Amino acid sequence: MERKTSLFQKVILAYSGGLDTSVIIPWLKEKYQCEVIAYCADIGQAEELSSLEERALKTGASQFRLEDLKKEFVVDYIFPMLRAAAIYEGGYLLGTSIARPLIAKKQMELAQQEGADAVAHGATGKGNDQIRFELTYLSMNPHIQIIAPWREWSFQSRQELIQYAKDKQIPITVTPEKPYSIDRNLFHISFEGGVLEDPWNEPPREMFRLTTDPEEAKDTPETLELAFEGGNPKTLNGKAFPPVALLETLNQLAGEHGIGRVDLVENRYIGMKSRGVYETPGGTLLHEARKALESITLDREVLHLRDSLVPRYSELVYYGYWFSPERELLQKTMDDIQKQVTGTVRMKLYKGNCTVLGRKSPRSLYRQQLASFDQGLGFNPRDAEGFIRLNALRLITQWEEKKGRKD
Repeated sequence: MERKTSLFQKVILAYSGGLDTSVIIPWLKEKYQCEVIAYCADIGQAEELSSLEERALKTGASQFRLEDLKKEFVVDYIFPMLRAAAIYEGGYLLGTSIARPLIAKKQMELAQQEGADAVAHGATGKGNDQIRFELTYLSMNPHIQIIAPWREWSFQSRQELIQYAKDKQIPITVTPEKPYSIDRNLFHISFEGGVLEDPWNEPPREMFRLTTDPEEAKDTPETLELAFEGGNPKTLNGKAFPPVALLETLNQLAGEHGIGRVDLVENRYIGMKSRGVYETPGGTLLHEARKALESITLDREVLHLRDSLVPRYSELVYYGYWFSPERELLQKTMDDIQKQVTGTVRMKLYKGNCTVLGRKSPRSLYRQQLASFDQGLGFNPRDAEGFIRLNALRLITQWEEKKGRKD
């Protein structure tokens, strides 16, 4: 049953200025005769934010709200996720996933301030973002009305949206020749759709924005040192940086060397496979550096236990459960583990690779005298015999049982 047009008086739209949300503003006004406030979170989209207000107002928004959330995004979302070593399905560093709960949270806060009847988003009915947005909405106010145009309107493709925008003289940057969807923030940039929907197609070389083609990157390697304190990056080459500036600097350095490109087919929460191409230059450096530092600062069993929890934590972020009790519980565990991760990592950047050259820490559990092939202090090699035989006991029992069956 179609909703009555009088149901909504004021709607807060999560507005990016992309194809979907550019079309949604006039569509909402036509369908519901409602006021539309375009809300945009500045989480590092850079030049993509230019002229957004003009475009939003031109297409029918009554107001345009832009909020600078870069620091909050890095400190309260990206860094906690990095402390948990979160990587979905072994490749995706969750750059889009981690942004959605913050945007949705702020959107809901604005809805409360404005006394809005509903919130809206431009996520498709096949994607993960609709879940991420709406789980956050409902966790903050289960009575909020949600408008998801991709689940309501008659458009069947992005090509139809492009034609609608053309007919309505809506300014857009997407063209039929470059129809892929782009999402950018401080942590990454992603590309989906269009020519990328065929997993056999190579991504267009001109598509990438944050990283130089590794084949064309600098011929001279670059060495840097990253220092961490309690699992958080603090200094680069001995110089302290605020969180946002540090990530921006790492993005630039790694991007110049072609580091951080990922092309993968992932399993969406909604139940289908999807091909995505990602650029996460600075995040790749931080993951590799922290992993190197963890190798000397974390106890073996703690590290192995943490690693067993990473897939679950990563799923929670990917699926949209950032504000769930289980994610918050896991976060406390991850953060407690990271208290030990303090020290410095030296890395080489070259032609798409970041290689660890060295690591040191005042909390290192590595003991050279124990690990040395030379006779070390505090270790008797003869003790290994009993250790081995005890651990082989069950294997010996299995051998005896099999031999008895053969006899």
